[in-house]
Amino acid sequence: MMLSKKIMLFRRELRNHGITVCMVALAYLISIPAYSQGNRFFQAGAHKSNITPKLGGPIIGGWNSPPADYIHDELYARSVVLDDGETKLVIVTVDNVGVDQDVFDTAKETIEEATGIPASNVMIASTHTHSATSARGEGDKGREWHKGAPLDDYQAFMASRIADGVQVALRNLEPARIGWGSVDVPQHVFNRRWKLKPGTPNPNPLGGTDIAKMNPGVGNPNLLEPAGPTDPEVSYLSIQAIDGRPLALLANYSLHYVGGVPNGEISADYFGMFADKMQELLGADRQNPGFVAMMSNGTSGDINNINFRGPRVDHPPYGKMKLVADDVAKAVMKGYHDINYEDWVPLGAKQAYLNLKVRKPSPELAKFVEEVIARPESVEGRHSLEKTYAARIKQMETFPDDIDVIIQGFKIGDLSIGAIPFETFVEIGLELKEKSPMKDHFTIALANGLYGYLPTPAQHKLGGYETWLSTNRVEEVASDKITAQLLDLLGDLK
Repeated sequence: MMLSKKIMLFRRELRNHGITVCMVALAYLISIPAYSQGNRFFQAGAHKSNITPKLGGPIIGGWNSPPADYIHDELYARSVVLDDGETKLVIVTVDNVGVDQDVFDTAKETIEEATGIPASNVMIASTHTHSATSARGEGDKGREWHKGAPLDDYQAFMASRIADGVQVALRNLEPARIGWGSVDVPQHVFNRRWKLKPGTPNPNPLGGTDIAKMNPGVGNPNLLEPAGPTDPEVSYLSIQAIDGRPLALLANYSLHYVGGVPNGEISADYFGMFADKMQELLGADRQNPGFVAMMSNGTSGDINNINFRGPRVDHPPYGKMKLVADDVAKAVMKGYHDINYEDWVPLGAKQAYLNLKVRKPSPELAKFVEEVIARPESVEGRHSLEKTYAARIKQMETFPDDIDVIIQGFKIGDLSIGAIPFETFVEIGLELKEKSPMKDHFTIALANGLYGYLPTPAQHKLGGYETWLSTNRVEEVASDKITAQLLDLLGDLK
């Protein structure tokens, strides 16, 4: 190692611990073989940047968009940088329901210009809290399908704060060890799509009838069976300084979001509460540099935390998300002290732009949409959302015929991480875990942009909210193409 590098690390150890020079020097010299391989050294750094928006902007994620009038807890872009001596990887989670790819691309361009880290080595994902204001651009609907429009004020602010956070995390690099593991937390994940008993009416707003229904209601007597599985696994990646201080922890759970937030309030949902709880359990408050915990959203497009066959349970505002966050954090802590830390692991990144066809309405659906639009407001349809979906489908007439989406894979030792820019169904994540060439795998959804829901072809046949045109916008075999592309990338990394 170059002398200047040794001096920098020596000063950081002295600053962090406040112990005598001779003790620091001895500890540092002894530790060199432990975190190096040849002339390569494993390092990590983390930081979190506040991205809380101004009050007054629209909170999106529901059927209406109330203006934000209260901040319950701050929103953050949480960043971790890993460095094996040859390759650097960046992972960022952003407290938002879904961010336009242009915002993330702008942040990546700034990061690459400022640090030299290639954009392909930077993975940025939304957590999918439904209690944040829009980062999808002015007008919100459909902007991500029309590239090149200037970022609005909040988008530009978010992009700059993401880039700032990564640069600070890079400045915080220090010798580190890394390990990972997983634990099952099944009590908070339920498939929200249900098949109903034969003969149960289940119309959709597109003029047809579905087999599956999203959120059919607790205690519904017409429930037959869930339309798909769940994934109870919480994967976690832990980074420690060589003296054992926790530097960062990245978790991944296939749970959509929790909610229970009063109207107009900003919150990071259980993702933020998990991060706070991990800091508490690890006793990592007031470190310098600060410890950063982050929860990424897994393949949860069809998963929520409502047990439709169980009793109805009422929770106070924020009560359910606190329960979920505490349970997940405590479960992670049970395995935390058994993590097998590596002193050095190889890192790698691959990404591809995958071309997907954009769905268009059939002639029959196009005719139905025109009839709905022309129908007087006083006339009720078969479904309460017919007018809403008619307008959305008409808007899709301005969309391109195809799009290129970023599919990305990271290698961290024998762990692979996939990134998909959709609200991804759980079956896709389970298949990737089974087929990844690495020993361990998890997938981060809503990563590098957001292009709607991603059901499997089999789920498309069942219908339901997530499959409706404009909720889902790409070809029905898109999940097969994405899975194949991601496995190819992971194979290259292996």
